[in-house]
Amino acid sequence: MQVDKKDIRILSKEDLRDFFVSLGEQPFRGNQVYEWLWKKSAHSFEDMTNLSHELRHLLSEHFVINHIEVDQMQRSEDGTIKNAVRLHDGLVVESVLIPTDKRTTACVSSQVGCSLDCKFCATARLKRMRNLNPDEIYDQVAALNRESRLYFNRPLSNIVFMGMGEPLMNYKNVVKSVEKISSEEGLGISPKRITVSTSGVPKMIRQLADEGPLMKR
Repeated sequence: MQVDKKDIRILSKEDLRDFFVSLGEQPFRGNQVYEWLWKKSAHSFEDMTNLSHELRHLLSEHFVINHIEVDQMQRSEDGTIKNAVRLHDGLVVESVLIPTDKRTTACVSSQVGCSLDCKFCATARLKRMRNLNPDEIYDQVAALNRESRLYFNRPLSNIVFMGMGEPLMNYKNVVKSVEKISSEEGLGISPKRITVSTSGVPKMIRQLADEGPLMKR
């Protein structure tokens, strides 16, 4: 019977180090894999060229990388880029790159569909299918960052959670994604440049204010 492989990106750096130690390998291999997964946003184990072929094959036997794919990209006359992003299970969300003279802003989704009923929002017509995982949110930002560099010769300057879904209804995963996005081991984008837009969920707004996870740096 075939066993579903675990997405390697649910593992912490310490978990990856422990994995390699359990195989008799040096723990720094875990650091290398972690860098490929987050800072370099590797799509496959074959991309990890500072690992031997044997280690890359071993990783592929144990894990998968459920990376997003930009299924369609549209560019408007003002330079705005809209991505239709296909997730590993075939569901699709949207993300948008919004350029101005001095900045480029990534607008990302946090859910597939939405459970709220905001009359002004097209996503409200869609049933909420599921929350996005932290890595799926991260991947949207990484993809838009690459497009910003390619088309506007500069990295992303800002991020807004104003795509599909209500971010505070996916609080835990949104916070984890921001931690990865803002980490120097990730994209290194300051939390001060990240805005979480909400339709208004009082309980979660209070939790966000009390915990302050987005304002540590």
